[in-house]
Amino acid sequence: MTSPQRTQVGIIGAGPSGLLLSQLLHLKGIETVVLEKRSREYVLGRIRAGVLEQGFVDLMREAQVSERMDAQGELHAGVEIAFGGGRHRIDLEGLTGGKTVMVYGQTELTKDLYEARDRLGGTVIHNAEDVTPHDIASDAPYLTYRRGDEILRVDCNFIIGCDGFHGVSRKSIPADRLKQFERIYPFGWLGVLSRTPPVSDELIYATHERGFALCSLRSRVLSRYYVQCPLDDSVDNWPDERFWEELKARLPGDTSEALVTGQSIEKSIAPLRSFVAEPMRWGQLFLAGDAAHIVPPTGAKGLNSAASDIYYLYHALNAHYQKGDDDGLNAYSGRALARVWKAQRFSWWMTNLLHRFPDSGDFDARMQRTDLEYLFSSKAAKASLAENYVGLPY
Repeated sequence: MTSPQRTQVGIIGAGPSGLLLSQLLHLKGIETVVLEKRSREYVLGRIRAGVLEQGFVDLMREAQVSERMDAQGELHAGVEIAFGGGRHRIDLEGLTGGKTVMVYGQTELTKDLYEARDRLGGTVIHNAEDVTPHDIASDAPYLTYRRGDEILRVDCNFIIGCDGFHGVSRKSIPADRLKQFERIYPFGWLGVLSRTPPVSDELIYATHERGFALCSLRSRVLSRYYVQCPLDDSVDNWPDERFWEELKARLPGDTSEALVTGQSIEKSIAPLRSFVAEPMRWGQLFLAGDAAHIVPPTGAKGLNSAASDIYYLYHALNAHYQKGDDDGLNAYSGRALARVWKAQRFSWWMTNLLHRFPDSGDFDARMQRTDLEYLFSSKAAKASLAENYVGLPY
């Protein structure tokens, strides 16, 4: 093993969470090393959603990586829910005192973060195999990783696990100290990306007896559409023609007629899962994002929940290094989880409100219908949805 590299904060994972935290800390003079097991091209090739809460947008601006987002992102002041042959608009801006969401693809956001780390000379090490945290319960934790036949070491004060659901970070917490909560939903989302103009300027969530559908977008010329499908389904069963026919069947007539179809650029099926691990800190190891929690995408909370973790960690680490104040670090797990569970509740509620469950009966269908009718008739109910959708305060 070569001589260890030394940094203040070791970050596992070069997705949006790890890169954003590295960028924010760098601007405060705090050194980081980011270890990523995949190549940069692989990370940038992942297709993910991109509905950003106001708090996330503000955090990107504070990280000085918002120029392209502000120029190309789509500010949305509302969302629509299609039900019973009609469309019902939720006025996000009007119901929340002026808050909105930003539609900006996660791939583009990640690209901006990479360019910012390059610009400042940040250390992001790709193709780092077998990353392993060591001595996390001590005051001298460290990371090891493999490059070819060589084992390298990074000494640090803190380790931040931003390495996703399947990463090593959460597994490094003793099993008898980790409590995990999970629900697997009995369906998936078949998603199609197409180079077509979006059918609506705002997102349309559709609930129909045939199943859920979502009309989303990446830009004025790039659309992202989804339909609910069986969990064990395959994209091979969904040629483009079948997908467009099914999507049209689940949308109101005027929306279906306005839909512009085209060849798919990317097509995939995503399972839906609710998952939370507690605690989000063990010793000097801190979990963030999918390493600690996953939400079904219905409420657009996955990336945004990760951003709130980064907000808390950024301020806590800054207070530690600038003031010697560890209150934020000590409170991190409880503070992050309090917001995570609220995001879980909203995503779970939206998923149950809009999807068809294979084991539901007539009573469940009538309750779902009544819940939707109440939502559209009550300003208080719409305000609650809007408050959660734009993002609860950090």
